[in-house]
Amino acid sequence: MANKKVALITGAGKGIGREIALALAGEGIDVALATRTDSDLQSLIPEIEKSGQKAIDAQLDVSAYEELERFAQEVYKKFGRIDYLFVNAGIGGEKASVLNGSAEKWKEVIDTNLTGAYYTVKAVLPFLTLNAHAKIILIGSGLGHRGQAGNTAYSVSKAGLWMFTRLLAQELAEHNISVNEIIPGPVKTNIDKNSGIAFSDNLFNSEWIKTPTDVIPLVQFLLAQPETGPTGQSFSLARRDL
Repeated sequence: MANKKVALITGAGKGIGREIALALAGEGIDVALATRTDSDLQSLIPEIEKSGQKAIDAQLDVSAYEELERFAQEVYKKFGRIDYLFVNAGIGGEKASVLNGSAEKWKEVIDTNLTGAYYTVKAVLPFLTLNAHAKIILIGSGLGHRGQAGNTAYSVSKAGLWMFTRLLAQELAEHNISVNEIIPGPVKTNIDKNSGIAFSDNLFNSEWIKTPTDVIPLVQFLLAQPETGPTGQSFSLARRDL
């Protein structure tokens, strides 16, 4: 079995997921990349291979469990291990109240951001438990700790993700798998643009508006933590009170 570490990243085609993939490859980690739009990986795969690392990719929807299960099996068959899981795939949905919003769009956000996170972990977990100390990092949101009225579906989906993080940490402690959440705070990504979030809103007035690359030092910090390090915790780059 190979000694090189392997990371599986969902939502890897753009934004934070893409930068995580590049950063890990730069540290000698092979990567498995899942994205809904495979064309996003056309420029990413060559960059990773140029750094000397191997990559495998799949176009899939995280709300389809069977697709995730097949990909996890494929990754393990190719690399012989999965050490790190980044649950990053997510959508912003519409910015609307319960009264005025669409029930279909509510379901889409919950299916992707929350159920999709569960499906991702469920599919990959059998392979993570084979390692001495695997790590799961979920990309959360400050709106999951202190929601924003009128952005209900997204806020609720991320609140559920935070509780999922905490319970997973408890359930997986016996397997020495650490589970933590990263709250990037406002980042200029397509999710923010599509969600209707305005960085000029009062909620974000004092915020540090980041690029995806700004999140990487926190990712590296968590991966460097020892087996007895933090689990069930939320690590935030936000400046506002959560």
